[in-house]
Amino acid sequence: MTLSPSMAASTPKANSKTQALLTASQLNKTVQVGEQKLSIIKDVSMYVNAGEFVVIMGKSGSGKSTLLGLLAALDYPDSGTVELAGQTLSSLDEDALAFIRQQEMGFVFQSFHLLPTLTVAENIAFPLDIARRPNPARVDELIDAVDLGHRRHSLPNQLSGGEQQRTAVARALVSHPKIVFADEPTGNLDEQNANQVMQLLLDLRQQVGSALVVVTHDPALAEMADRVITMHDGRIDE
Repeated sequence: MTLSPSMAASTPKANSKTQALLTASQLNKTVQVGEQKLSIIKDVSMYVNAGEFVVIMGKSGSGKSTLLGLLAALDYPDSGTVELAGQTLSSLDEDALAFIRQQEMGFVFQSFHLLPTLTVAENIAFPLDIARRPNPARVDELIDAVDLGHRRHSLPNQLSGGEQQRTAVARALVSHPKIVFADEPTGNLDEQNANQVMQLLLDLRQQVGSALVVVTHDPALAEMADRVITMHDGRIDE
C-alpha cells in the first residue's frame, strides 16, 4: 500500500506521554487450546494519548488483535487493568461497558461488520439510534464526507468492499468518540480503496479529535503514526 503525501501530513508527531487517554497496566490473557493454556498477552503495559494515532504491529500470532480487544473492552484480561479517561473498564459490568462503547469508542474491522438489513444511512446512524441521540444532520455530513450520497439507501450487499468500509468508517466516527479502534481496516481492500479508506479515517478522526489505535501489518501505515508499538510473542518490544 502506497500512501499519498496528504496522508503523510495528516497528523502531528507526538512521542511523549503528555495526556494519556487510555492506559493499560500489566495485562495478561490466556486461552484454552485443548488441554493446554496458552499465554497470549504477557504483562503488557501501554498508553494512548488524547488525539494520538498509535499503530500496533507484529507477526501473525504475536497478540496484536487480542491486545486491541482488551484495550477496547471487547474482552476481559485475566489480570491487569485498562483505564479510559480515568475509568477502570475491567471493573465494569457488560451494561456499563456497552454504554461506554456506544458513547466514547468507535470501531472499524477488516470484515466491515455492517448490519445487512440496514441501508448505508441507517448503518451510519446506528450508534446514535441505540444511544437514543438521533442526529440526521451528522449522518448527512458523514455520508457526504465519505462520498456515498448516491448509496445512502443501498444495503451492504449492494456495495463494493471499499464502499462498505467507508460506511464503517463513517459509523465509527458518527458519535464523536474519544478513541477509535481499527483492526486491519484495509486488509480486504485493493491498494486504491485502501488508500481512500485510510485517508478518510485519518481526516475524519482528526476533525473529531479522536485518538486512533490501528492493528496492521502495513509498514506504510506505521510511517504515518505518532507512535508504533511492536508485539512479539505476546509482549511489547521495547
